[in-house]
Amino acid sequence: MKIRKATINDLKELSRIERECFPVAEAATEEIFCRRLEVYPDFFWILENEAGEIVSFVNGMATDNEILTDEMFENPDLHNKNGDWQMIFGVNTLPKFRRKDYAEKVLRRVVEDTKKDGRKGIVLTCKDKLVSFYEKIGFVNEGLSESTHGNAIWYNMRMIF
Repeated sequence: MKIRKATINDLKELSRIERECFPVAEAATEEIFCRRLEVYPDFFWILENEAGEIVSFVNGMATDNEILTDEMFENPDLHNKNGDWQMIFGVNTLPKFRRKDYAEKVLRRVVEDTKKDGRKGIVLTCKDKLVSFYEKIGFVNEGLSESTHGNAIWYNMRMIF
């Protein structure tokens, strides 16, 4: 297994995986992924298997804002490569590769890289069924989020370094 950063050549596959992992109302569109890859390709962490197949990926942006807002999902121009906080928009693992610790492996790399970059921490939102997964990695549940992204109920999760 290898973790690498994204390129625009990954656009179609990342978009396909996103659609497989999230409901339509929550999934980033190919257009949004294209803009994210144009603005911050180094903020995508891709886990590939030995055959070069993408099995899991994490994407997000950096910002000085300590709260993950719905606008951040749609507007890549809010990214500040020197921002204090790493926001995570999605943790994607293809269903056939789930329950093999691949998402955890990528997230631990995100944590390592974010610490090296000198940020204050990482913020993400998740549904209630995933709170314990993120807590296992070291995130703290801050309660219900104000986010209405995809018309879902989200929990704020934060890891402070």
